[in-house]
Amino acid sequence: MQKKLVIAVLAGVLVGWLPAARAQDSKKPGGAGLDQVLSLMDTAAANFKSAEANFVWEQYQKVVNDTDVQKGVIYFRRSGGKDVQMAADIQGPAKKYVLYADNKVQVYQPGIDQVTQYAAGKNKADFESFLVLGFGGSGRDLERSFEVSLADNEVVDGVNTARLDLTPKSEKARGMFNKISLWVNLKNGVSVKQQFFEPSGDYRLTRYSDIKINEKIPGDAFKLKTTSKTKYLNPQS
Repeated sequence: MQKKLVIAVLAGVLVGWLPAARAQDSKKPGGAGLDQVLSLMDTAAANFKSAEANFVWEQYQKVVNDTDVQKGVIYFRRSGGKDVQMAADIQGPAKKYVLYADNKVQVYQPGIDQVTQYAAGKNKADFESFLVLGFGGSGRDLERSFEVSLADNEVVDGVNTARLDLTPKSEKARGMFNKISLWVNLKNGVSVKQQFFEPSGDYRLTRYSDIKINEKIPGDAFKLKTTSKTKYLNPQS
């Protein structure tokens, strides 16, 4: 479950395996075309500095036919003009903090006062490609890693969106998620909803609300609230 959490957090949030030409434009009646949506994401990525949003994650496990729901606040910021950092304050049902910065993922569980650390290492590009999905990733980057199609134009929680269906080009990525759906706000090019489908039939559905782009983020958002007795584990070492 810990590994699933790390993958889900990084996935909740795009891109960089193989080059590709821009997909042929398609358009649903009365809605935005694919090229228009990807261009909107390009503009959003060029101007992106930070983001903050409330989230609800629904993780469905097919084998047991069970859905686990987690809620909290997620933060993104672009550091040094390029690298993207992410922090998630998971507020329930079990309190957790997740931080991606300095080329590693840290998961802090206050209940047992323990931090589990995962070094990105050679997987840094993969980590960061999923990390910026819908928050700071451009349309051009999206097409490098995925076959992209415009599925429909939909209203999500009162927001006009375009739903993009993504199929990873990399066999490695398809082994993790064989399909991803991304609902993009047609006003600002930011994702308001995401769904990641695993080959097993499991999926993760994420909804974002109260999204703030390029506004001031709390100073301690990217710091783990550890104690002097916190234990540190490094499963990959």
